[in-house]
Amino acid sequence: MTRVGAIHTPRGGIPRRQNQSLRLPASRVKIVGCVLGVLFGALLARAIYLQVIKQDFLQGQGSARYSRTLTLEATRGMITDRNGEPLAISTPVQSIWASPADMDAVPVEKINALARLLDLKPEDIARKFADKRREFVYLKRQIRPELADEVVKLAIPGVSTQREYRRYYPAGEIMAQVVGYTGMDGRGQEGMELSRDKMLAGHAGSRHVIKDRRGHIVEDVAAIERPRDGQTLALSLDRRVQYLAYRELKAGMEASGAKAGGIVVLDAQTGETLALVNLPTYNPNNRWDLKPAEMRNRVLSDQYEPGSIMKPLVIAKAFDDHLIRAEQVFDTRSYTIGPALIKDTHLYPELDIGGILQKSSNVGASKIALLLQQKTMWQFFNDIGFGRRPQTGFPGEAAGHVRPWKTWRPIEQATMGYGHGISVSLIQMARAYTVFTNDGEMLPISFTKLDAPLPGKSIISAQTARTIRHMMIKVTEPGGTAPRAQVLGYHVAGKTGTALKLEGGRYVKKYVASFVGFAPATRPRLIVAVMFDEPGNERGMIYGGISAAPVFAKVMADGLRMLGVEPDAPTNNTLFPADVPLVKEET
Repeated sequence: MTRVGAIHTPRGGIPRRQNQSLRLPASRVKIVGCVLGVLFGALLARAIYLQVIKQDFLQGQGSARYSRTLTLEATRGMITDRNGEPLAISTPVQSIWASPADMDAVPVEKINALARLLDLKPEDIARKFADKRREFVYLKRQIRPELADEVVKLAIPGVSTQREYRRYYPAGEIMAQVVGYTGMDGRGQEGMELSRDKMLAGHAGSRHVIKDRRGHIVEDVAAIERPRDGQTLALSLDRRVQYLAYRELKAGMEASGAKAGGIVVLDAQTGETLALVNLPTYNPNNRWDLKPAEMRNRVLSDQYEPGSIMKPLVIAKAFDDHLIRAEQVFDTRSYTIGPALIKDTHLYPELDIGGILQKSSNVGASKIALLLQQKTMWQFFNDIGFGRRPQTGFPGEAAGHVRPWKTWRPIEQATMGYGHGISVSLIQMARAYTVFTNDGEMLPISFTKLDAPLPGKSIISAQTARTIRHMMIKVTEPGGTAPRAQVLGYHVAGKTGTALKLEGGRYVKKYVASFVGFAPATRPRLIVAVMFDEPGNERGMIYGGISAAPVFAKVMADGLRMLGVEPDAPTNNTLFPADVPLVKEET
C-alpha cells in the first residue's frame, strides 16, 4: 500500500509526490475567467465610449485649456440725417476681462491697484478671481483706451482687454425718440436703432488663438474671419428742422403749461418725415435715470380723440360723394339726437361749408357726417389709415381705433364728424392731410431718405382736394379759429382741434389741443401737426388755436425759409396781433 505523501517514482521516469489539494475545481476556473472577461469587456466599452462617443467633448475640453476663439467686433453703422449730418456714431472703447481658470493667486496690492483704476471694490474683484470655474468674466466694460492702457501696465496674468464700440448721439435729447439708443452689448433698444438693428449691426468676425496658462496669446491657429461693418442709415429727418421743431415745441409747452407735447413735420410732396419731436424727452448719452414718460414716442404711440381736425376729412368725403355742395347752407343751431345735445359755443344760425370749417361748427360737421352711409364712412376712415398701423417700420406705432360700422348709433356717427368716438395718433392725422396736399392722393410715411416719392393711394378727387384746401385757408384768416397760425408771405391752410380726454370710459375736464396745417396753401411744401396733452386753462390755452397754432406758425415760417420755398402771398398776406379775438370751438 502506498502512503499519502510518499514519493512515487513512475516507471522509467523521475519520482514525484502526489498532492490532491493543489488541484483547482473546474467551476472555480470558470468563475475567474468570467470575472476577467467582464473586466476586460468593461475596459473595452469604456475605451470605445471615450474614444468614439465622447471624442468631440474630450477634445473640446482639452482645447479649452489652451485655445480660445476671440470675437472681433464689427463697427456699428452710422445714422445720419438727410444731409449726412451724424446722428449716431460708434467710438472705440476697451473692456477689461479676466480668465480666473487660467490665473494663479494675484497679489493683494495688484488687486487694490486694479480696483482704483476701474473704480471697483477690491473684494468684488477678488471674488471674481477666486471663481476658478469661470474662463471669462468682465471686470469693467467700455472704458477709455487711456485707462485700459493703465490696466495693461499692471501686468496681471489672466487680465486682458477687449476692443468694443460705444454709441454716441451728437444731437442728444433733440433726436432721442426717433434715433433711439443701443444697450451695453451694442444692440438696438429703441427707435431706429431697434427697427434697423440688423442693418446697422453688421456681422462680428472671429480669431482662433492658442494661449498659455497665463492667458498670453502664443500663436494664431486659424485664419481670421474679418468683421463686416454695419451699413450707414440715412434718415429722412433734417437736423435743422428737427432743432427748430424742438425749440418751438418746448417754448409752446412751457407757455401752455401742458404736461406733454408732440410735433411732426412732413414733406407734403413725398411723405418723408423731416422732423419728429416729443416732450418730455431724455438724453440717450446719459440714461442712468430714465423715466417711461420720457421715452414715449407720443407722435406715433399715443392714441387720442382728435377733435375738430377731423372735420375737413369728413366734409371732403361728403363733398366727393356729391352729398353736399360748396355753396350749400346748413342750419347750425343746436339740436338733439335722442337725449344728446349737439351745440356750438358760437351762435351762427346758418353756415355754408367754408363757414363750418372756419368757425369749427360741431353742429354743421355732425349733420354732414350723418349724410354718409355708415359703411361708406367706416371704409373712408379705413382707407386713410385710421384703425390700422401706418406701417412706417417704427417700433411701437399705434393703430388707433375705429369701431365696426354695424355697431354705430346715430349719435356716435354724428360725433365722429367732429372727431369724437374715434382714436388716432398724431402721425396718422398728419398723413391723412396729405390727401389735401397731393390732389386727393394719400402718401405713405417714410423715416428714411427717399430717392423718389413712393406711390400714393387715391382717396378723393383732385377737384375735391383743391376745393377743401381753399376752404381751409379761411380757418387762419380773421374770423377763423386759428389766425395765430398765419405765416407772413404765405397762404396757410389748416384746422384746429380741441377735444376732451377719456379716462375710465368717461370724459373729464382735461383736454388735448392740436393744429394740423400746410403751406404754401397754393402749392403745399410742408405739413406740420402739433399736439399738446392737458394744456392749462389759463388764457384759453386749452384751445388749439391758442396753444398749438402759434407753434405751427413759427415752425412753418422758419422751415419754409430754411428750405428756400418761394412765398405765394407776397403782398396781400397780413399777420394779425396776438390779441385778435379768438373764435372758440365746442369740445
